[in-house]
Amino acid sequence: MAWGALAGSSLLIGALLAVIRRWPGALIGGVLAFGAGALISGVAYDLAQEGLQQSGPLVVTVGLALGAMSFYLANRVVHRIGGRDRAGGAGLPLALGALLDGIPEQAVLGIGLAAGQGVSVALLAAIFISNLPEAIGSASDMISAGRSGRSVLGLWAAVTAVCAASTLGGFALATVAGSQVGGAINGFAAGALLVMLVDEMIPEARRKTGNWAGLVTVLGFALAAGLSQLT
Repeated sequence: MAWGALAGSSLLIGALLAVIRRWPGALIGGVLAFGAGALISGVAYDLAQEGLQQSGPLVVTVGLALGAMSFYLANRVVHRIGGRDRAGGAGLPLALGALLDGIPEQAVLGIGLAAGQGVSVALLAAIFISNLPEAIGSASDMISAGRSGRSVLGLWAAVTAVCAASTLGGFALATVAGSQVGGAINGFAAGALLVMLVDEMIPEARRKTGNWAGLVTVLGFALAAGLSQLT
């Protein structure tokens, strides 16, 4: 649980950074672009690759489909609540992505502990780094739409707590079902992330940052890819 809290704490830190000061739109876009690059690396080198090694292509494919559909359907509900440009829904798609990504991603930490593999410093760092842009971007949008700082921090505290608890859940699940279940969980996280990146995070980064978005995305990818090799 402590490892999960450490990895997920950057969600709350990012929200706090957005609450205590107003971030320029271009800077938020740059942060989102950097985070998108880090998440793309996480999908390629941590989630999909690990899942294939653990459980094979069929299990990972099923996980990918379930994760993708889960984010797609949940995001449609978010848009019906208020949409991106209204106080009811501003910032919520990124928060939803952080939740649907964070739960399985941190469950993988618990599965690794249950299998006696210990905690991957690279995975911890990648989760921490990629969480910050999601939280900063989402919380900034919520503040700009008129939500109070207290309600924004309360939302992200809840997301952080659920993600942290997922580490314990992954440990318990692996103890009962075996570490092979990790492939499906990895696939689920990868599917949810890919849909969130294409539908929400990358378009928002491009809209706010302009032509710099692609270059900053490459920087995020390069850093996270480098960290993924420190295992």
